[in-house]
Amino acid sequence: MSADLKGKRIAILATDGVEGVELTSPREALERAGARVEILAPAGDSIQLWDHDQKSVRVAVDREVSEADPGDYDGLVLPGGVRNADHLRMDPDAVKFVTALARKHRPSA
Repeated sequence: MSADLKGKRIAILATDGVEGVELTSPREALERAGARVEILAPAGDSIQLWDHDQKSVRVAVDREVSEADPGDYDGLVLPGGVRNADHLRMDPDAVKFVTALARKHRPSA
């Protein structure tokens, strides 16, 4: 990936239980491409990453999703892992953020 994302702001939306490599690999690639990456979560100062069925490291959260303005972001990464998707789809603030960001980037007809 080249530096074609320079100046872009990308949100990674995750919560406890996210598969670690599903968060860290995209974040590293985006940063190498010049993007400013922020980790958003429903709550807390950090989230617990997992490596398959084992707890891994904790990573810092930049801001709670309820405090994030979708209009400030140029893109979104939703990392994989069963726990992450299940928890986020049940969080009203996460759903509201993703919906608003999708509407912002919807192509006009």
